[in-house]
Amino acid sequence: MPYSGIDAFLHLLADFGVRHLFGNPGTTELPLNDALVGDGRFRYILGLQEVPVMSMADGYAMASGNVAVVNLHISCGLGNAMGMLYNAYREGTPLLVTAGQSDRRLKFEEPILWGEMVRVARPWTKWAAEVDRVQDLPAAVRRAVQTALTPPTGPVFLSLPLDVQMESADDLDLTPIRLPDFRTRPPQEAIERAAAVLLEAQNPAILSGSRITERDAMAELVAVAERLGAPVITESGTTHGRLAFPSDHPLNGQGLPL
Repeated sequence: MPYSGIDAFLHLLADFGVRHLFGNPGTTELPLNDALVGDGRFRYILGLQEVPVMSMADGYAMASGNVAVVNLHISCGLGNAMGMLYNAYREGTPLLVTAGQSDRRLKFEEPILWGEMVRVARPWTKWAAEVDRVQDLPAAVRRAVQTALTPPTGPVFLSLPLDVQMESADDLDLTPIRLPDFRTRPPQEAIERAAAVLLEAQNPAILSGSRITERDAMAELVAVAERLGAPVITESGTTHGRLAFPSDHPLNGQGLPL
């Protein structure tokens, strides 16, 4: 069955459990908005400027633990969103930021609002790319979501040319998005050796980071800290909703100085 580029985009996101899209769309995003009119799988959260749109998506991603999808309007929308994209990059927020690009056939005419968006977004994303063929769009979406959610998590960016969004093909690989299993466990001997060192320590301290929060391991960290009587110092830069230790706990050692 033929799928348009934007239909494939939405199919993969819905299959992965994405239910909300945040955006401030324009002309180059119309195929997405047209497709969403009759698609009950999603709720489109409209913002009237890109800063609140990115902020809402950032908060949603942190609260849900899932990737948040953001829809911006070509170069001007991406430009307005850059400050919040920088914040998301420093926080490690898993955002999939998309923007419609001008029709590829107009590229050498440098149409209004066109720009090198990938080069603009790349410094503050884990991965950024422009999709040049509709056949590549599913792989791009899979890679984007996997990259955003694989620790260390962070934002990614996809530029979607208008004609790629609208083009249909019947040979699209719609294999569902799957995340690699990034859970690791050290050898039992190493754990026992570390425990022995900690028990003998005269003045132990724990430096904790956002991976504790992402793995829902705060209770375990509290138990270890209380057993050792060790203050827990927070990794610098994880104060944006990712504190790994209760702020009101007597062993909270505050943040690591910048």
